[in-house]
Parts: sequence; structure tokens; C-alpha cells
Amino acid sequence: MTPVRSRPPSSPGMRLASPRDVTLPDGFTVELAAGTDRSRDGRLMVGGSPLRLVRLTDAAARRLGDGRFAVTDAASAALARRLLDAGVVHPRPARGPVPAGDTTVVIPVRDRADQLDRLLSTLRADPVTADLPVLVVDDGSKAPAALAGVACRYGARLLTHPYNRGPAAARNTGLRHARTSYVAFCDSDVVPEPGWLGPLLAQFADPALALAAPRVIALPVPAPGLLDRYEEIRSPLDMGAVEGPVVPVSALSYVPSATIVVRRAAVGPGFDEAMRVGEDVDLCMRLHEAGWRLRYVPSARVSHRHRTDLRSWLAQRAGYGTGAADLALRHPGRVPPLYAAPWSLAACALLLRGRPGPAALAAALTGVTAVRVARRMPDADHPARAGTLLSLAAVRGTAEQLLRCATRHHWPVAVAAAAANRRARQVLIAAAVAEGLVDHRRSGTSLPPLAHVALRRLDDLAYGWGVWQGALRRGTAAPLMPRLALRMVSRWTAARPQP
Repeated sequence: MTPVRSRPPSSPGMRLASPRDVTLPDGFTVELAAGTDRSRDGRLMVGGSPLRLVRLTDAAARRLGDGRFAVTDAASAALARRLLDAGVVHPRPARGPVPAGDTTVVIPVRDRADQLDRLLSTLRADPVTADLPVLVVDDGSKAPAALAGVACRYGARLLTHPYNRGPAAARNTGLRHARTSYVAFCDSDVVPEPGWLGPLLAQFADPALALAAPRVIALPVPAPGLLDRYEEIRSPLDMGAVEGPVVPVSALSYVPSATIVVRRAAVGPGFDEAMRVGEDVDLCMRLHEAGWRLRYVPSARVSHRHRTDLRSWLAQRAGYGTGAADLALRHPGRVPPLYAAPWSLAACALLLRGRPGPAALAAALTGVTAVRVARRMPDADHPARAGTLLSLAAVRGTAEQLLRCATRHHWPVAVAAAAANRRARQVLIAAAVAEGLVDHRRSGTSLPPLAHVALRRLDDLAYGWGVWQGALRRGTAAPLMPRLALRMVSRWTAARPQP
């Protein structure tokens, strides 16, 4: 057991060094992402998140061929890098043996000796992780002897904090004591599936990759209740089944630190110890701002026992919400409750009027945008159809975001408006029910529709309450401010240098 001296909290402006080399090695393979639309001649692609319009040169289109190619020279390495960064292809690195001597597992824990025992037993039973060095960081446990006994039984080194300093500080202590190139952080309440580490370490064949994260699914329980079944499909730790790059203000804007693997040279001092909530989101954003790449790899999976006691569940959601203010102050414009184009916001506002005249103006706005988009992609197979579909998708996306804002981040404002205005009250009730029913259908949950709607609204109310608490505590409206998207589709051409 090694006692650890206290260190002062990290400053909010923890800058990280940029990667020295972003060139993909020979043999590194990329494959067209499932959600990417490609023209018949192969030169025009629309995909990624945020959405991008990508034009390829003839040589680049031939290289991509049927949607997959390997790096063989400088030109193919540059093309693969640009397509990866645009999010229109996914990496397919060759899986080699896990470098056991080059990876350390760090487990921050406070009490929970039974969960630590389960995790260490799982790690030692997996041939890939059986012999890896493990650092257990006791973050001020009330019963340290129990943790010490579990760590000793599995051959893990125990580091101790004399008092509780938070998960960020506990992970940083493990990071400082690790002597390997890669560090796998595992919370004590996760149960990794066999072979989970290999797909994550394979991603580090990209020299610019700093972090890889698995999918965090619900740990099966014998007799699941309503909250268990809701958490199976709507846990904030589960980022879904679709792989992709982790990029702020996108479909994958962060990954939770319940389990992640990091390149030790990339993360510097690690997590910001001044943050008790949202420190994982902050790390993702700082890595991105420094030029590092991050990947979400759902083929690697770990299970997690989600909270299903109603009181602790609501407290957890509110706690997550309180971190939004700190994140918004540290990373302006990176955590907006709404991100949409001005014209689509105007179209949705007109449609909400529920009258023929405003609806006609909304249709005209959408039509004008469709024409503008079509003109930007004359080489599409069907420019008019593509412009129309993209414009309608933008309106739909903005409408869904507005519904979420009204029931999540801005529900106190929405409730106040509903109390003062009958029309606002009708719209809010209809929106709250409709959004919940749509989400119920999309999720494929076994929950009854009304139970799902009720739990979703409780989820949003708790999180939104936390956002307002954090905003008031910090004296800022930053986490409540929307961000305007000045371009509906970003343009990019493979023949140009990467911006």
C-alpha cells in the first residue's frame, strides 16, 4: 500500500500538447462509414457528424474504390487521414496481440470492496488482461482494510488517498504511477466482457489517437424493474451501437470515463481535479482542441450496474446537469443545448404558429435553402432531391432539438410560459408526450409507452434542474445559450490541404 500526498487542484486551463505525428502507417485500412452517401461516380460524399460535403479528386475516388483501401504511400496516408477526420470513413486497423507490458489498468474506488473483487476477478480471468499491472487507487475509503485485502488477493498495487479527493484526482494518481504507454481506466462498478481491450488498443495504430472508449451497457439483473428497463436503452453512459470519432458538438461529443483507454503521452497531467462532475467531458474536449483524435468503439463492451433507486437516480441526473456550467465556461460554444441554423429556427418558429400564412413562409424558407444546397452540389446524382432532403432533415432536426430544450434544459422557462399562456401550455404538453412516444418507438424498449414517457420526462426534469443549479451557482447563462450553425453542410475537397 502506497500513501499518496495531496496535490492542489488543477487549473481550469489545462492545456495539452499536440500530437507530433498524424501520419497513418502503411497497412492502416479505412472503410466507408455506413451512414455516408456517395454519388455514382464516387467523387461526391455526404456524411460525418457534423454533416460534411466531401468532394474527391479523380485519383482519390479511384483509391477509395468500392469503399475500402489501405495506406501504401504518402498520398494514400494523407487521403485516409482527411477522410477519417471528416468522419466519412472508419479505421480498420489490423488487430495484433495486446502489448501486455505496455498497458496498465487503473481502478479508482471508494469502499465498494465487493465490486472491486468482481472487477479484479473478471480482469484476471480474461487471458488478455490476466497479467497486466493493476493500480487500485483508494480515494479515502471508510473501510480501507477491505479494499487492501481484495487488491492483495489479486496482485494489484494499492495507492491510497488519506481523504476523498474525487474521481479525477484518483485517476490522476494512477496515471502518475503508471509506467506504460497506455492506461486503461476502469471504474470499480464495471464488468468488462472477454476480449474488450484488444479492439481498443488496436485503434492506437493511429499515432494521433489519444483515447478509445468501449460501449457501456447495462449489467443484466434477474428481475428488472421499470428503471432497469429504462436504463437499458437510455443510460447516459451508453453511447449507442454506432462507432465514430468523438468530436464536440456532434452525435458523439464525448465518452464517459467509466472505462476508457488513453495514450499516456497525450493526456499530460490527466483530468482536471477541480471538477467533480464532467471531468471526462472536459478531457475529451481538451484533447480535441489540442489536435488529438478520439474514437468510440462499440464492438468492445463493458457492463455497468446502473442506478435504479428512484431517489439516487434523480440525484445522479441532477448532478450530471450541474457540470454543464463549468464545461460551458471552460469550452465556450462546445456544449450548447441547441445547435441549429438560423433559417431552420425561423422555419420551426413559423410552423409553431399553426396558421396557413406562417406555414407557407416556413415552406418558402425551406425551399430557398434546398435550392442553395442543390447549387452547391451540382455533381450530385439528383441535386434537387439531395437539396430537398437535406433541408427537410435540418428542419426536422431543429424541431427535435427545440422539443428537447423545452423539456430538458429550458423546462423552467417553458413551464412559466405554459402557466401564463393557454396556447403555450397546449404546445408544451403535446410536445412532451409526442417526443416521449417517438423516443419510445425508436428505442425499441419493452417498457409500456406511458411508463417510458413518464421516466423520460423525469430524466429531463432532473437534468435540467441540475443545469439551472450549476448556472446559478456560477452566475452564468452559458450552459443555456444556443449556438447558431452558419453552415448547414460544411464543404471539403480532398485535393486541398487539410484546414
